[in-house]
Amino acid sequence: MKINTYVLSTADLDKKLIAKALENGIELDAISFVQVEHIREDTLNEELLDLCKMSITAVFTSANAIGAMAGIFKTAKPNWNIYCIGNATKKAVTEYFDPSAIKGIAFDGEELAKIIHADKVSSVVFFCGDKRLDALPQYLYQHDIMVREIVVYRTKETPEQLVKHYQAIMFYSPNGVNSFFRVNKIWPHTVLFAIGNTTATALRTKTKNDIIVADTPSKENIVEKVIEHFHKHN
Repeated sequence: MKINTYVLSTADLDKKLIAKALENGIELDAISFVQVEHIREDTLNEELLDLCKMSITAVFTSANAIGAMAGIFKTAKPNWNIYCIGNATKKAVTEYFDPSAIKGIAFDGEELAKIIHADKVSSVVFFCGDKRLDALPQYLYQHDIMVREIVVYRTKETPEQLVKHYQAIMFYSPNGVNSFFRVNKIWPHTVLFAIGNTTATALRTKTKNDIIVADTPSKENIVEKVIEHFHKHN
């Protein structure tokens, strides 16, 4: 297969997705611009184990939060009602919970908060990272829903200066956007792909380049959008 297009992913990608792109004449480089560190503290573990014994409404907006709590879930089997972001986060949730535990799904934090409010939930426990976005908790606070936030992972920006020219760049989070643009500039013709609207909004504060948003917030879909775009333009 002749390579016509070079694309950068600002996060790690499954080898199958890289191979799929290559079959379509697209060479994908994957460089992670953020690093996630799971918090390992005795006091946090005790707090999580206590919550596992309670009937709570849990909120997850990132698969990283599930990953950070995997050790807990392997030993404890909490009976929680869960609201989460779709695709990767939902998939991570169903590794440890029955799908019936999931009471609501959305593709961004604010839409998820609206579902929680519509369901007349009075309080939630929001498991998140240290750089979580404001949209979900702010909406819930504004509608008198109690939010207990528990930070279970930390996100560190790991900017890297590019030495290669890419026709397109894929982004997955506002943190990744900030990390990338901390040390890089892009050509006006470079097409940007965002995994969701929140990431697209972050990109619009950095550039006026064309931005294509995935139909669903998954790495699989964003790769499909890249292939679809360059099939039309090559």
